Amino acid sequence: MRVIKYKIGFVSFGLSCFLWFVCEANVFAAPRLQDTGEKTVIVIDPGHGGVNEGTIAGEYPEKIMTLISAQAMYEELIQFDDVEVHMTRTDDRELSLADRAELAKKVDADFLFSLHYNASEYHTMFGTEVWVSCEPTYNAYGYQFGYLQMQEMQDLGLFLRGIKTKLNDQGKDYYGILRESAEREVPAVIIEHCHVDESRDIPYCKTEEDWIKLGQTDAHAVAKYFGLSSKSLDLDYSEDSNQLPKVNENCRVQSTMRDETAPDVCTIELLNADDNTGEITIQVTAVDYDSPLLYYDYSLDGGTTYCPLIPWPDVDALEGTYTDVFTLTLQIESGMQPEIIVRAYNFADLYTESNLLPFLQPFSYGEAKDDLSAEETQKVTDSLPERERHSAGTTTFLPAFANTEEGEKEVSILTFLQICLVFVIVLFGVVIISQIITYRRRRKRRRQHRKDFGESKNQPR
Repeated sequence: MRVIKYKIGFVSFGLSCFLWFVCEANVFAAPRLQDTGEKTVIVIDPGHGGVNEGTIAGEYPEKIMTLISAQAMYEELIQFDDVEVHMTRTDDRELSLADRAELAKKVDADFLFSLHYNASEYHTMFGTEVWVSCEPTYNAYGYQFGYLQMQEMQDLGLFLRGIKTKLNDQGKDYYGILRESAEREVPAVIIEHCHVDESRDIPYCKTEEDWIKLGQTDAHAVAKYFGLSSKSLDLDYSEDSNQLPKVNENCRVQSTMRDETAPDVCTIELLNADDNTGEITIQVTAVDYDSPLLYYDYSLDGGTTYCPLIPWPDVDALEGTYTDVFTLTLQIESGMQPEIIVRAYNFADLYTESNLLPFLQPFSYGEAKDDLSAEETQKVTDSLPERERHSAGTTTFLPAFANTEEGEKEVSILTFLQICLVFVIVLFGVVIISQIITYRRRRKRRRQHRKDFGESKNQPR
């Protein structure tokens, strides 16, 4: 019986490993999973419309931007062979998400592409992303298309935020257009081109020409996904549909699943501080075990204010890789006493704050002191012993927790002197107390002697 259990356990373990490999393998140069007929049917959905304006953080409402991008995407796609293209709306009118998905179902669409522009709550995020369904089959289709879409956006110069999915409280797709489409067995994705409210993304979406260019770029990503060709454009993407990431249509692509927790680790350590230039070099170490890190920012005033978000070094949103340790050089203004904090952000825009790196004194550099020129000050400083140079013309600004060899020596000498002083005081106290006790004993003996024998002057000789 025990042998049978072991065999069953071994087989279960092997089966688990096989399923993990099948679901998680991410070998590239694989063919498109989705099978289509001789004619490809595409539905383009300009997000929002009518009273639903979308984001209004930019100069124009999102509903206008998506419509112009969708029209440009349509005009580009109809130039390809064996393709049928529809739009959910061609003017500024409101449509329910169910109506949009139903239209795609009615024309037997192979894919619905919902176009959008993004904005963040605090106007700090930037970059492009694709949202895909959580349903296994459509999740895989969306991931393969999203991979091509991300490459097209990256070629334009946009920062990649990744291919993602998000669940609601019932474990279904959070975004309605994905949920409604999946219920009607229509593959769908949401393309969030860029952020209209962040300075690094605004140049990509500021004018109508920009919206047209993005729509045309979307069209070529779709053409590559379906392997379309165009005689009029002299383009042939038939091989591109065989150069996709390998995934399993029966499993969710794990990298698309939204991370619900902040990064696991974020720490900083001082490497160098230059009191002549105000440059500080620190080492940043951060890890997220569930998703790659996308951004970081830092504060020089203990967390009161932060710099704009910065792309995480060597992050690859498509491969899901990033470096977990990097050095950061900061320029500190003269007169500032920095307190440094770094925050690491993951795919879900959740962050973890590092430890605080404080400095004892403000930086002071770039100004002559004691009415000497900077050149003369440097000469005086160079002529001093190494131990005295920090106090002659510059301020020592080591971190509050840092120890130096000189500091340790000075602390040791001071401690020795303090011990000596305490010892002298204690010894002096012991001597005084001893004298008092001796004096009292002598008086007591004299009194006893007088009591026994009387005054010595009255005694007979």
